[in-house]
Amino acid sequence: MSDAKYFQRGKTQELRAELNSDKRDPKHQRKKTVMKKIVANMTMGNDMSSLFPDILNVMNVPILEIKKMVYLYLINYARSKPDMAMMAITMFIKDVEDPNPLIRALAIRTMGYIQVEKIVDCLIDPLRHCLRDKDPYVRKTAAICVAKLYMYDNVLVESEHFIDMLRDLLNDPNPTVIANAVAALTEISERSDNIQLKLNHTISSKLAAALNECSEWGQTYILEALMYYVPQEQGDAEMLAERIAPRLQHANSAVVLTCVKVMIYLMNYMKDENDILTFCRKLSPPLVTLLSSGPEVQYVALRNILLVIQRRPEVLRNDMKVFFCKYNDPIYVKLAKLEIIFRLANSNNVDQVLSELKEYATEVDVDFVRKAVRSIGRLAVKIETAAERCITALLDLIHTKVNYVVQEAIVVIKDIFRKYPNQYESIIGTLCENLDNLDEPEAKAAMIWIIGQYADRIENADELLDDFLYSFLDEPVEVQLALLTATVKLFIKRPTAGQELVPKVLKWATEETVNPDLRDRGYIYWRLLSTDPASAKAIVLSDKPSISTESDNMDVNFLDELLLHISSLASIYHKSPTTFIHHYKPRFLLPSPVLQKTYHQRPSFSAASSSAALPNIPSSTTNSNNFAPSTQQQLQKGAIDQGYNSMAANRLSFNGTNGLQPVNPYATDISIQQPIRTSQQTSVGVDLLLDL
Repeated sequence: MSDAKYFQRGKTQELRAELNSDKRDPKHQRKKTVMKKIVANMTMGNDMSSLFPDILNVMNVPILEIKKMVYLYLINYARSKPDMAMMAITMFIKDVEDPNPLIRALAIRTMGYIQVEKIVDCLIDPLRHCLRDKDPYVRKTAAICVAKLYMYDNVLVESEHFIDMLRDLLNDPNPTVIANAVAALTEISERSDNIQLKLNHTISSKLAAALNECSEWGQTYILEALMYYVPQEQGDAEMLAERIAPRLQHANSAVVLTCVKVMIYLMNYMKDENDILTFCRKLSPPLVTLLSSGPEVQYVALRNILLVIQRRPEVLRNDMKVFFCKYNDPIYVKLAKLEIIFRLANSNNVDQVLSELKEYATEVDVDFVRKAVRSIGRLAVKIETAAERCITALLDLIHTKVNYVVQEAIVVIKDIFRKYPNQYESIIGTLCENLDNLDEPEAKAAMIWIIGQYADRIENADELLDDFLYSFLDEPVEVQLALLTATVKLFIKRPTAGQELVPKVLKWATEETVNPDLRDRGYIYWRLLSTDPASAKAIVLSDKPSISTESDNMDVNFLDELLLHISSLASIYHKSPTTFIHHYKPRFLLPSPVLQKTYHQRPSFSAASSSAALPNIPSSTTNSNNFAPSTQQQLQKGAIDQGYNSMAANRLSFNGTNGLQPVNPYATDISIQQPIRTSQQTSVGVDLLLDL
């Protein structure tokens, strides 16, 4: 029977009367019905706090379903009525000692939720007993309760040695208890400023062994905790990766993605490229399988795949077709697939990719079409052998005369001209036929750049620029800057054609605009042309820096940081968690004898710290004419290395066991470390060292 009938606004007087009714109710069915009405009203946002004394009387009812609703009520209103909540302590203590393990677990869990000072004080002893309870359900509930208590009072948890007890639970025979203990330790480590979790080989092996008997949530917790294991010997990473690899076939997407994250992490500690390639091949089928899920799961998988293929392109190198867009895919899935298709494109599959992109460019969704057209241009820049075919495809799209398609094509053709100068200028005439269709700033700026760059080949370049200049003062700054530069280029290449346009444009740029960038560029051009035309020609017509699609790639260190957060919001946003989670403890690849990329261990330097770390170099050695770029780079790299080493040598910490030792800023040699406290802080003992 549906419970929808309980979701009706009830009067507190009537509910109180029903709770305190003297009518015979041997199975407590009436009280159960009243409690359902009260919980339903709480859910709807109605204030039921006035029933607090009456609810406390119901705590004596030995029915688990009723106790659950009573405890839910207490959690909801205990903070607003802490004095009334104190009256429930006696019943809590009684329930913690109940023969029924479900009631014991329910009581300890509820006390952990009610973060009122006096209840927390009464929680200590029951929690200690529940952590050693004979029933695994009670132990696993108590483990999570420790993590909740740590958020409320971390000093209390440390002084009562609850973290030690959590460590002991890692040896528990029940895998669910192990999973919850690991989850609690992980949560504490991530929220603490002075505790660092680090698993050793023995514990990580026990956790891997417990995976087979855990629920999907337990497997996720354990896999997440394995990110705190740092392999120290060759073969450790390969062994652990092999043991967790069966999780890739799990039906739950969270388990699969978390397992992918751990395996990608362990690859940083593998030396044999053949082993890495083998594990990369194992990652491919589960990632492909995720794309058969719902659109939301697909999108999460695609955003994570985009990170994986930038670091390990061999994972999905042969699975291009699975990323082709379907007609019923949501737009956000299509855009995510499009980016992956571009990154997986190479000289072997470019024809197939280009055919697919041309098909996408005829769709009805404007954003998707724009992205497809731009991808064709990026493909030409990325693969030189396919540039001519991409140009042909873009020309076919321009002939469709669809406004937004034409403008997007012109934007990407500008990049192609920069990438391959003096190769495809024959299509400029076709581009000039579509000038009347340009109404977007980026497309206008791109077309103006093309006209200015090839002013000596376009006979009527002055007329084309003059048409754009009619609305110079009303154009966006992006277009104004392009017009200013293009006009100066025209004057330098063909002085006769540009002599009437240049004074007019320079006057507008320097006297009738308020944008400082535009005004400064106008003054620079004016002075160059009036004082040293030869220098002006050398500067304005200088060779352009070569462009490539490498600029689309993430910074290597930032990418490796995001790969440590696969299956989280950071991997979807493609942002570091520190940018959107307050007081988040950042993750790094911790140092190890088998870590393959040592640059991960280096902190980033600010401008001030970098300059301070550089040794004094004679002025003669800093002249670019005296040293080749490679020599300068070696000098700078050596100087930064020297600065880093000096900083690391000065970074010392007191360890209660080993005395003074150098400390790496991102890792310790112990599992959970709590540094020495000052006299103003409250703590039991000087150092907390736990070997996990």
